[in-house]
Amino acid sequence: MSINAWKWAALLGGLVVAPAWAQVIPVEDFSKDYEFSDVSISPDGKYVAMGVPAANGTETQLQIVPLDGSASVQALRFTKQQHVTDIVWASDEQIVVSRAEKEPLREQLVSRGELMSSDIRGKNQEVLFAYIPDDGIRAGRRKDQGFAEVDMVLRNEPGSLLVNFTCWRSVCGEENPTVIYKVDARTGSRKEVERSPQPAVFWYDRTGRARLRKTTDKEDNPVLFYRPTAASDWESVPKTLAGFTFGGVSFEADGNTAYGVISDNREPGKMYRVDFASGTRTLLAGRDDVQIGQVLRAGRDGVPFGVTYDADKPSVRYFDNGSEWAKLHSGLLKAFSGKMITLVDFSGDNRKVLFGAWSDRVPPAYYVLDRDTNKVQMIGEVAPWFKAESMATTRPIEFTAPDGLKLFGFYTSRSNAAGPQPMVVVPHGGPYGVYDSWGFDRDAQFLASRGYAVLQINFRGSGGRGDKFEKLGYREWGGKMMDDIAAGVRWTVENKLADANRICIYGSSFGGYAALMNPIRYPDLYKCAIGYVGVYDLKVMHEEGDITERKAGRRYLDRVLGNDEATLIANSPARNVAKIKVPVMLVQGKLDRRVPMDQFNALESSFKKAGVPVETMVVSGEGHGFVKPENITELNKRVAAFLDRHIGPGTAAAPASTSPPVAQTQN
Repeated sequence: MSINAWKWAALLGGLVVAPAWAQVIPVEDFSKDYEFSDVSISPDGKYVAMGVPAANGTETQLQIVPLDGSASVQALRFTKQQHVTDIVWASDEQIVVSRAEKEPLREQLVSRGELMSSDIRGKNQEVLFAYIPDDGIRAGRRKDQGFAEVDMVLRNEPGSLLVNFTCWRSVCGEENPTVIYKVDARTGSRKEVERSPQPAVFWYDRTGRARLRKTTDKEDNPVLFYRPTAASDWESVPKTLAGFTFGGVSFEADGNTAYGVISDNREPGKMYRVDFASGTRTLLAGRDDVQIGQVLRAGRDGVPFGVTYDADKPSVRYFDNGSEWAKLHSGLLKAFSGKMITLVDFSGDNRKVLFGAWSDRVPPAYYVLDRDTNKVQMIGEVAPWFKAESMATTRPIEFTAPDGLKLFGFYTSRSNAAGPQPMVVVPHGGPYGVYDSWGFDRDAQFLASRGYAVLQINFRGSGGRGDKFEKLGYREWGGKMMDDIAAGVRWTVENKLADANRICIYGSSFGGYAALMNPIRYPDLYKCAIGYVGVYDLKVMHEEGDITERKAGRRYLDRVLGNDEATLIANSPARNVAKIKVPVMLVQGKLDRRVPMDQFNALESSFKKAGVPVETMVVSGEGHGFVKPENITELNKRVAAFLDRHIGPGTAAAPASTSPPVAQTQN
């Protein structure tokens, strides 16, 4: 279907759709796989490639869709029961993908660091990077013991790529090198062009010359090197150019003028125009309180024309409102009113633009804009079963922590909800560098569909606010991070968004930790708690699990948790179960390496000995979070039933205290 993008808003202006809350959305809708992912347009603008999951969810095929409808869709399989992601067009007819796997608690597939290529007809497939073991008869062709990803397509050499390959630590040790190879995607031949003795990220000018390199020191602080000119040797980046970090770099055709995000003092990064040869810079955009969310680029190899922010209220900032790309993007925002627009990919001549339109009420739908005809062609919706009129709305909120720190969060509720609502607090995982943002959240929407408001808080330590804000959360797992969550709950009660007598807390990973620790610190706030693959014993976390397998992981835990035994015990829910006075539900996967089963079993036993009501759900074949749709469906059913028993209809408790919640100090 083609539409005129610039008249879209006018066509829909008179359309009013009534809320559809009378029909409860099936629980299965919130766990089934999206219909496709990783969309990319070919350089000649004739095809769109996308990853499409098989019906049983065991593999993802690569589908090549002709935009003019002149030929049938071509489905490519690389290996049985394998997923693919990170689609890259090496030329008009050659495509590269990463072999991938489903990871718990993630919406998107995650690359395994193995690259494969094929032409668009599925012929001449080539393994570019992988470790292929010998089968007893033949030697495996590839013996790449590391992680590979495409850094850049060399536009002037169709079929050629720059690939970043980092050796596995298990093979090369803690100081594992990164090598940049120039690779022919058709034959698999490769040539080394750059090397770093440590894991590194590189940025390149348009010729493919590496110009900026970033590694990290033992404290995970960035270490920056650059080439002032293409002919220069590597030099340390002067503090006058970038005091702390520098990244997201793209160059103009002159090979000297670049654009990148720079932070000098761990503050949120800002976008600058940089003269590499002179080492000078000009500020283009940035905020003091929020990190840049997305950089908007002017075409396939174009420089930035704007940025977005998403850690609080979503917003767009153009550098020049009169530029052709700013006009194009703002026009699409007007045409798709109420949605954000992501420019995903471009044809080689930039006349066709692949973009996504999404909001808090619907996941992305993808379209191709033909700039010559001014027509928009729909590619598809990733989840067409979700209808905006049936979904909840998400509003950004802002409040202040007890120590005066400004915090952001999001409150999701049904559009027809009135007055204080029963509410579920959902702290995010991580906790460091991760953050919730405005957009479609399946977990929040599921809870809202069952009649519960949802509160998500970007407490100190979260991402989206700069490195300084992130480090405010160091060694504060059971302290100020918990205070921040409680302050957000109090704010919703004071603003009559939440019923103080009907609040529960539910989280996964660090969120699972917070789900049990917050009721210990603030026992009067909650009526129940759900811990999903949570980390419950900080002392054991120092001793067991996958993080402790590497020296860097152990150093990281020392930084973020500390190693004072008394403090670790005081801030561990597993060591303080007697202080939890609300019913608890615990959810665990038997294959979890982050929270091993013996730790979970000890925690369950402690709850029972303390007389704390506890309900458990333990699933075989799952790890640190569930992957299989049927298990996610069962989890959602049990969570909804648990919430209904404790804060659902007819469960109004005794009136809550009107005084502020008082934190319980851990001895």
